[in-house]
Amino acid sequence: MKNLNDIQTAIKTFATERDWDKFHSPKNLSMALSIEAAELMEHFQWLTEAESHNLDDKKFKEVRDEIADVQVYLLRLAQKLDIDILQAVEQKMEKNRQKYPIDKAYGSSRKYTEYVNNNDLDSE
Repeated sequence: MKNLNDIQTAIKTFATERDWDKFHSPKNLSMALSIEAAELMEHFQWLTEAESHNLDDKKFKEVRDEIADVQVYLLRLAQKLDIDILQAVEQKMEKNRQKYPIDKAYGSSRKYTEYVNNNDLDSE
């Protein structure tokens, strides 16, 4: 099975072989990422909650492809900005643990600002 570094290398090679690196600025990649995320959302736009859990084969494959597109652009953006995604996720999860303590967040969809005084926490 491939790991994250293998996938990032394959994405970089794919772009290099096509001379696309010149188009892959952080600005352009972030916009492409947003567009692909919107395309993913489009597949669920008018579905009920139940329907969104039970996609037919055609819709499932389309959603899978859109998720892959989002991931490719995200990995490429991180690569361009020299961000270690695994480290960034680990650090962000620690921030989230502080923002959403189990005793206050359990079973709640409220944003942390509604129940925690976080003047010293990063709000991102």
